[in-house]
Amino acid sequence: MSFRRGVVRQSKFRHVFAQAWKAEHCIDDVRVSRVTWDSPLCAVNPKFIAVIIEAGGGGAFLVVPVSKSGRIDQSCPTVCGHAAPVLDIQWSPHDDNVIASASEDCTVKVWQIPDGGLTSPMTDATVTLEGHSKRVGLLAWHPTAFNILLTAGCDNVICVWNVGTGELVYQLDDAHPDLIYNVSWNKDGSAICTVCKDKALRVIDPRRGAVLKVREKVHDGTRPMRAVFLSDGKILTTGFSRMSERQLALWDTKDLSEPMVIQEMDTSNGVLLPFYDPDTNMVYLCGKGDCTIRYFEVTDESPYVHFLSLYSSKEPQRGAGFQSKRGVDVNKCEIARFYKLHERKVEPISMTVPRKVRHTHTLKVDFINCFFLIANEVSIFPLQSDLFQGDLYPDTAGLEPALLADEWIAGQDAPPLLVSLSGGYTAPPSKYRDTLRSKPKLVSQDSGTGAVPPSAGNVAAPTSTPTSAAKETEEETPQPTAATRETDGNGDRPKREDDVLSELLAEMKALRAVVLAQNQRIELLERQLARIEDGDV
Repeated sequence: MSFRRGVVRQSKFRHVFAQAWKAEHCIDDVRVSRVTWDSPLCAVNPKFIAVIIEAGGGGAFLVVPVSKSGRIDQSCPTVCGHAAPVLDIQWSPHDDNVIASASEDCTVKVWQIPDGGLTSPMTDATVTLEGHSKRVGLLAWHPTAFNILLTAGCDNVICVWNVGTGELVYQLDDAHPDLIYNVSWNKDGSAICTVCKDKALRVIDPRRGAVLKVREKVHDGTRPMRAVFLSDGKILTTGFSRMSERQLALWDTKDLSEPMVIQEMDTSNGVLLPFYDPDTNMVYLCGKGDCTIRYFEVTDESPYVHFLSLYSSKEPQRGAGFQSKRGVDVNKCEIARFYKLHERKVEPISMTVPRKVRHTHTLKVDFINCFFLIANEVSIFPLQSDLFQGDLYPDTAGLEPALLADEWIAGQDAPPLLVSLSGGYTAPPSKYRDTLRSKPKLVSQDSGTGAVPPSAGNVAAPTSTPTSAAKETEEETPQPTAATRETDGNGDRPKREDDVLSELLAEMKALRAVVLAQNQRIELLERQLARIEDGDV
């Protein structure tokens, strides 16, 4: 009897495995919101974790540093400026201290979180956006244009805001006949895709207010759907069949008549929330109420969507936060990280690609990593680890925006500006960091200036630009010079820092000598081992 060996698809992500962090690294006693809205309830970036929590008499969410672990005290300060429950939160892709929140009180608020986290409850938002007549449940920052925020509410209206000025610049009020389930920008932010309660998938140009493509009945089921733009322009959707089976489908925007592929998974009731990683072209599916996270790789080869594996645990998830690629540990081959929400706990889960290291080099690698880790702590040399796997980490989107808000409004498009993750990522100081520090004057639609509220595709007349707002802020708030900060209150501080730096340099030179000596000894032992194996000794 003969067996025919099947052809195994080659992929560096075929053996990705997920592992939950130890209990001491989790965040405990977090009163996760019980709101029935199908949102992740959590947002993460390299600095902070934000979780929507239960709050009496209004809406609130918790913001803590990403390094936080252990029990959260009940007196811990929160962001609590909404008058009704918070439904969605999203960090700005261009400023790790700026977060937007949408609420049942029909408003969207933008907050500036101080470095290090909150020290007192935050009730006054930097910007308040008022334009929806019903609760607002969806937020989506523009991927490449600075301070452009899209919101969608239960009034079936999509609004696009210039957060830097507080202006409503576009409004689409006749594109959707029913509740909007999901909105996703494409790679350069020139178009969005939406799914609606009428079961249709739409591709829309928000600046013209034009519906470019429509596909009726993407999924036959009546339960909520989700859609996400992929980096190559295709769209991945999740939904339900007529028999209430959960489905995953891939669509080519050039021809929406038939899906490229459609897969049925199970009959669970939880809505599948897709999280897309454009760097690896992987999609992670987290079902609310599920105990599993499935992950797939999308390729150009049939069947296009390849199931890789799943992470399974005993407790169901209430929601999940997806860490930016800038926040993963590249030296451990971590390609993704989730923050799983339990009923009263936040649990990090790492997705890792296993890579082999030669056993005879283990000691050498440990010494080298130790040396460069110490060098990196004092910021003398950049960390260049031998463990960095360049094929797993292509250049990824950085903090700097490719466009200003006015440039995008004027019709320009640009792909994201990419940065390398080699040696770990350190965010440079942003040129636009202070744009939101002075509260913009909101444009009232009922003012007597004769301004007409923007309808679908019409542009509201701008009163100022992010650039001018930043200049005004700089003039109003003088910044101390570096020399002033160093010597303020203690004239001997620079001298002490020089002494400490000299000591560290001396220790590093000594450690480097030890590393080089051990490296030579390891090479000598390897040569002796090779001679023994060859029978020369």
